[in-house]
Amino acid sequence: MNGKIVAASMIAIGLILSACDASKKESTEESAQEKSPAAIFKTEQAEVLPYLNIQEQEAKIALPFCETKNCIDLSIQTVHTADAWLNDWIAKSQAKVIQDQIGLKQNMTLQQAINAYVKKSDAWQAEFSKNKAYELSMYTRIAYQRNQYVLMQLGVDTKQEGVNVKERYYFFVADRKKQQTVALLDLIQPKQQAYMNNIVQQAYQKWLKAQSTEVKQHAPQKLYWGQADWFFDQEGIGLHYRTHEIAKDGAQLDIYFNKQQTQQILKVDAYQNMF
Repeated sequence: MNGKIVAASMIAIGLILSACDASKKESTEESAQEKSPAAIFKTEQAEVLPYLNIQEQEAKIALPFCETKNCIDLSIQTVHTADAWLNDWIAKSQAKVIQDQIGLKQNMTLQQAINAYVKKSDAWQAEFSKNKAYELSMYTRIAYQRNQYVLMQLGVDTKQEGVNVKERYYFFVADRKKQQTVALLDLIQPKQQAYMNNIVQQAYQKWLKAQSTEVKQHAPQKLYWGQADWFFDQEGIGLHYRTHEIAKDGAQLDIYFNKQQTQQILKVDAYQNMF
């Protein structure tokens, strides 16, 4: 009888130990799975955007065949990155800048914008035999980047209809995570718009005082800043107005916000990711 009890007890203990081992094994496997390199990489991949690997190059564009000496002169230096979406965004931004030189605002590809520019040049040349073809030179620079935010600067030199333009700059900001262009109004705290407007208007009035009498007569009393080009660096944000954009013959205007002002103006998450 005692032998049977001992045997039964040993079987029971064995079953318990076996169950403990199985439970321990499952727990160890789950823990290993949680801490496996693949799981860690997945988490990091979701949080960290790929390195851009920026390469300067000439834009791949098609120009019309020209047999005359007075041919359109177009040169576009661009950058290529490891981010396919950003490359497309760069080309669309370049298209907007080219359109701006001829007064267009349409949703065009870079090639379509170039075709429109060539067409405008051809029409100008057709008006008078001595009219020269347009000239445009563009360069592209990733001026600054922080986390998902990328600041791009586009510069153009043009010769159109007897008018020479040198170093006309444009700024564009992209959010790589959301894959969209960032408007400054999207990042500003609604309750801080009045505070920002005061800073802008004070800077504008100071600029206005330094302008000629003719510019003062034609310039608006207040400056609208909602659609202005904007930029950012490690210090803060800024607004950019090109020459003639506010009034004919008016000087370029840049308005800078220091770090404290920037922190007060921007939404918390935007400021943390941008600075």
